Amino acid sequence: MLTNHNDIKAWLETMNIKSYTINDTGTVTVDGDVDISRKGLTEIPVQFRIVYGYFSCSRNRLESLNGSPPEVGRDFYCSYNGLKSLEGSPREVGGGFFCSHNSLKSLNCSPHEVGGDFYCSDNQLESLNGSPSEVGGNFNCSFNRLPSLEGSPREVGVGFFCWNNRLKSLEGSPQEVGGDFYCVDNSLTSLNGSPREVGGNFDCSYNSFNTSPKCDTIINGQLFWK
Repeated sequence: MLTNHNDIKAWLETMNIKSYTINDTGTVTVDGDVDISRKGLTEIPVQFRIVYGYFSCSRNRLESLNGSPPEVGRDFYCSYNGLKSLEGSPREVGGGFFCSHNSLKSLNCSPHEVGGDFYCSDNQLESLNGSPSEVGGNFNCSFNRLPSLEGSPREVGVGFFCWNNRLKSLEGSPQEVGGDFYCVDNSLTSLNGSPREVGGNFDCSYNSFNTSPKCDTIINGQLFWK
């Protein structure tokens, strides 16, 4: 981690980061966006403090999020890296949080609440414990190894997508989903544990149902099961 102000300044300018302040502690505040994606980085060598715009470190070779800002005003992107942990990720994110296409087995250290979308698809997740308690946009945990939905957010503002996992039950689902609910391509034999209310369509096709499954969910769209 760089600590010398001149070294920090040189790195920030190499990354074309504007409108920054190097604080007395050596941390960096940015009154705008930070885009350090596709730079071949194996680490983030400065400690960001607050980024008021979006922060993107996607498509690098990062194995750690150390150096990431604890607070991001808009979206946070860390997809397409080699992350095995979200340690070091922001605690507060005003927009969306995108950590898809890594090697994550856990969502521990995720932000507590996310104002926009939360995408953790295409990882190696075996549990959703550590997920934000509330997600304002879409929540996508598809293409993982999830045996259950325990640990899901309590409320999802838009859609919930958990297709292509190892689900045999929907126990642990969010209580309310504002938009569509997709649990396609799992091993479900019933819809026990499904949300209380789904604002859009409920798609549970490509599972193991022999007949139309019983569903107590209030669905404002349509139920698809085959």
